Amino acid sequence: MNLLGQKITLRRILGMIAGVVIIGIGIAVFKFSRLGNDSISALNLRLAELVGLPFSIENVLMNLCLFVPQLLWGRRYIGLGTIINSFCIGFIVTFTGDAMTAVFGSADTLPVQLLWVAVAVLVIALGCSLYQTADLGVAPYDALSLMLADRLPVPYFGCRVFTDALCALLCWLLGGLVGIFIIVMLPIGILTSYVLWKKGKIQVVDKEQK
Repeated sequence: MNLLGQKITLRRILGMIAGVVIIGIGIAVFKFSRLGNDSISALNLRLAELVGLPFSIENVLMNLCLFVPQLLWGRRYIGLGTIINSFCIGFIVTFTGDAMTAVFGSADTLPVQLLWVAVAVLVIALGCSLYQTADLGVAPYDALSLMLADRLPVPYFGCRVFTDALCALLCWLLGGLVGIFIIVMLPIGILTSYVLWKKGKIQVVDKEQK
């Protein structure tokens, strides 16, 4: 099957879907910790509060806005995964968050909160690696750092830290929650994800189909 110029196989689709689901779970765990969230999710959560929309709907609207520069300057990063991520991840976060609250109540003590943050970093790193190695397109927000790396003499990691720092700053200026532990630990998760992806430690794409 060929869609959007990509050779799509069941193996790649399953890897992409697994990545999206795991990323959504990781974001929900970050939110549950109450020590902040990853930068773009924290910004989306704050914007959802300000405009009075559910996070899942606001997330879709944000992705549609960010899709414009991706369509103009990063078409090679558009694929089936771009669509699935853009429209589904917000609903996964909401469902997982509600389920965690029903099962665990709330994270009230700092040691418990730190534990959930550590779990979230690892979960998001795993999800990103699966999603990226499926090679079926990237989410509009993730494409921003990739497009910057394509056009600037700056490595991907530096571009990603810049976009995350910008979102964190905007979230803070809007009165949202930006936890210090997220600022410190999120780049670790990004770096872990990137290294695993580049080294092929997590690989869901058949090499002969690349």
